[in-house]
Amino acid sequence: MMKENEIEVATLGAGCFWCVEAVFQEVNGVTKVESGYMGGQTPDPTYREISSGMTGHAEVAQIWFDPSIVSFETILDVFWSTHDPTTLDRQGADRGTQYRSAIFYHSEVQKKSAEMSKANVATQLWSDPIVTEVVPATTYYSGEEYHQNFYRNNPSHGYCRAVINPKMAKFREKFSSKISSH
Repeated sequence: MMKENEIEVATLGAGCFWCVEAVFQEVNGVTKVESGYMGGQTPDPTYREISSGMTGHAEVAQIWFDPSIVSFETILDVFWSTHDPTTLDRQGADRGTQYRSAIFYHSEVQKKSAEMSKANVATQLWSDPIVTEVVPATTYYSGEEYHQNFYRNNPSHGYCRAVINPKMAKFREKFSSKISSH
């Protein structure tokens, strides 16, 4: 049984990890978010290797959260609402298996929640078939330091202005009650 205030981990792939990291850094109850890689076969992959699409890894955000403040189900609600889970191996202009939509579950409870959320929540938000994979978490590799806190550290970067800012505006409007005050 989980102790109160015990931190859980969620690992989500939803296209470019900069976007996923930026969104979840604002969710109340999330204590840490890190950009990285999961789901491939190459040990200790680099961003350059991941970008080739040949390692099998997805760009992911590893999200540490306090379930007494924010539930895994709410994390999934934000996930479904802040990316397109109907496009196979693509988010916007980003294309390749590294940009796939994926939920890497860390327990059977997360697996069941993810499958239920995919069937019930995602299908209410999206009319096209959901292509998000729900798979067991594998070895997680932290992304290079320059990828961490990318949006916070580079707000005037072209990708941040063109892609992340509109995503953040939609997130902030839809989930205003879930945003952290810090």
